[in-house]
Amino acid sequence: MKKIMIIGCCGSGKTTLAKKLSNKLNLPLIHLDKLNWRDNWQNISKEEFDDLLWAEVVKPTWIIDGNYERTIPLRLKYCDTVIYMDYSRISCLYGVIKRVVTGYGKSRPDMGGYCPERFDFDFIKFVWNFNKKNRKRYYDILSREEDIQVIILRNRRQAAHFLQGL
Repeated sequence: MKKIMIIGCCGSGKTTLAKKLSNKLNLPLIHLDKLNWRDNWQNISKEEFDDLLWAEVVKPTWIIDGNYERTIPLRLKYCDTVIYMDYSRISCLYGVIKRVVTGYGKSRPDMGGYCPERFDFDFIKFVWNFNKKNRKRYYDILSREEDIQVIILRNRRQAAHFLQGL
């Protein structure tokens, strides 16, 4: 595990797992949100984002957390391990609501620029519908990968157990 891609619904704990893995395996950590966002939730152009991501995936080691579905094929081309955090919608909603409540008005360190946490009903709907819209496609994509280790974690307890086993 030298190039690890972590995907899953918002609120599943991708960033938390990525930080813990980075510390445990001594691998550099790249947050896609940090590449994409600038102050006040302004995102960069797709071209600029792609250039930044390309510069990261060609490096010899990394952990990249985040979905950004259109970039999954590029990351799959370079990773050796995918961790898919396939959590229930309730667990993900809990994670998002907890993040907003505990960090309201503050910007997370894994975000680019100053992007204060806020309550966004459209984002809650996105999380609610994430598995319905994405789960089958993610499993289809991952099932075609023969040379990549695919790890599926279905809850926070499994994630903790996975970390302990490393």
